[in-house]
Amino acid sequence: MATDKKTDAPRSVEDRLKTLFELQTILTEIDRIRNVRGELPKEVQDLEYTIEGLRTRIQRFQGEIEDLKRKRVDEQNKIENKKLLIERYRQQLDNVRNNHEFDNLTKEVEYETLEIELGEKNITEIERSIDNRKADIANTEQEIADQTHILDEKKSDLDNIVSETRSEEENLLIHAKKLEPLVDERTLSAFKRIRKNARNGLGIVMVDRNACGGCFNRIPPQKQIDIKSHKKVIVCEYCGRIMIDPELAQVAADEANKVTGGKK
Repeated sequence: MATDKKTDAPRSVEDRLKTLFELQTILTEIDRIRNVRGELPKEVQDLEYTIEGLRTRIQRFQGEIEDLKRKRVDEQNKIENKKLLIERYRQQLDNVRNNHEFDNLTKEVEYETLEIELGEKNITEIERSIDNRKADIANTEQEIADQTHILDEKKSDLDNIVSETRSEEENLLIHAKKLEPLVDERTLSAFKRIRKNARNGLGIVMVDRNACGGCFNRIPPQKQIDIKSHKKVIVCEYCGRIMIDPELAQVAADEANKVTGGKK
């Protein structure tokens, strides 16, 4: 396996290609480890956002309940004031001097009585709304409990997977970092860019049955000779992946397997 020891002399294309394929093998194993976690990290995050949203909903319901309680107090105060007015008007009825005054006071009593009935109706509606909001809170709290239970299970699964693979992943990342300086910056940048855009994460591939191991398009005979000569870095004209001949790739893979344990 290539080491992180630096020399003043530039490394040959063959050495750089071998190192790059070794790096790819290790990065592929890191990808495999992360894929084992699957969608769990995102699912955990989504559940945390969902629970936070539900808690915010409860706070909104609680705020609405407080507003409704204040409105109920206002209505109750209005009713008490109306009752005081009615009492005053009834006392005045005992001292009326003519029918006109009697009719006016009677109408005032009737009006205030209707206002009291309206206030009581409003209080009934307010209390119904409060009960509805309390039911909403109870339902939301149950939903939070359900989602929290699911979240705890998924967190446990994720923690188990991470704990099982953390050491292995960290070890592989260390080896990958040691390999990167052994590849010239331009080739390494191209490799990372290709790897990022490739669906399978492959930035360098073997020639397989006279075709590119990435997109499977046929490689012209002369280009295959150039690839085997290791004189320059050759990329696939179709998918842009760097190509390496199988023999050199196998040497690199054998070195990488000493780190990955031969996993594929």
